[in-house]
Amino acid sequence: MAWRVLVPIKHSQVAKRRLQGATRSQDDHMQLVHAIQLDTLDAVLAVTTHPLVGGLAVVADQLTIALPAQIEQLPDAGGGLNAALRAAARELAVRYPDDGVVAMVGDLPALRPADLLSVLAVAQAHERSFVRDLQGSGTTLLAASSADRLDPQFGPDSACRHLRSGARELPAPLSVRCDVDSVEDLRSCLALGTGLLTAQLASSLV
Repeated sequence: MAWRVLVPIKHSQVAKRRLQGATRSQDDHMQLVHAIQLDTLDAVLAVTTHPLVGGLAVVADQLTIALPAQIEQLPDAGGGLNAALRAAARELAVRYPDDGVVAMVGDLPALRPADLLSVLAVAQAHERSFVRDLQGSGTTLLAASSADRLDPQFGPDSACRHLRSGARELPAPLSVRCDVDSVEDLRSCLALGTGLLTAQLASSLV
């Protein structure tokens, strides 16, 4: 089984509102959001040459970043994040019926490809599993051996909800857990070492 990684991407004008305090203007905010998204996608794209990973797709309504040709784009079906992920997972199941699905947040600018591969390798042993974020209450990654088992429950206290729904919690390196919801989170990611775009922009903002 190979994994199909699915990353939801919000429009930059509505994404990461809590980061606006780190930027001088709306334009700076949009550039920072773009940098975080692109560094995350770049790290995932780096593992798509590995046999564990079949490909990368994003689910988005309106994209404000240019995607490399290797990344598929799936429409946001509406109804909120979890409904959009379920619909996108069903579409991946039609296209790639033998592959598992991994739903992963798009704000992991410190993500290291080797760390992601290590988590995906362990996830193969479970029908459904997840990674808890650094704050402890959220989820950065949810994996299912088939699309119909994904059952995403992202949002407040998603880690507890995924655990209660039967998903196995996976140990994971910090780079897979360090998502960005606040300026403090961004500082944590910068301390780990982010991708080039985030590092360049954040150095003058945070």
